[in-house]
Amino acid sequence: MPSFKKSKAKTSQEIPTASMPDIVFILLIFFMVTTVLREVKLRVKIDYVHAKNIQKIEQKRLVSYIYIGPEKLAGNKISDNTAIQIDDAIINNKTNIRQIMYDKLKQQPKLIVSLRVDKNAQMGIVTDVKQELRKAGTLRINYSTKPYPKGQM
Repeated sequence: MPSFKKSKAKTSQEIPTASMPDIVFILLIFFMVTTVLREVKLRVKIDYVHAKNIQKIEQKRLVSYIYIGPEKLAGNKISDNTAIQIDDAIINNKTNIRQIMYDKLKQQPKLIVSLRVDKNAQMGIVTDVKQELRKAGTLRINYSTKPYPKGQM
């Protein structure tokens, strides 16, 4: 009777790692491109108005925010004066809003300006901001609000 011997395969069980640096580099670029690196540091206090009918904006990249409310001071104090903030800067002269928003509109033609206004802010300041936005040609404006808490209305 012939005897048969099993022969072992002479292949290596190692995982090839030659393309590992390429994969790591591609993942690094992907996360760098898709990650939001920083948010705006709020220098004004915003207490949002509640609303019944709210629509969510789907494309956040098209939105530029203008914050209107009392300015935050050092030591968690709140100023009595209403301030206007665009990005990280407090706007002292309302006419500067026109140039800032015009430049943003040139970069992003479908720009939506979202006004985040404190509920105790004077409507005159909001009207002045809206007039400057109109002069800049940024006509797509919305107001940011919060929904009523459940069970209240």
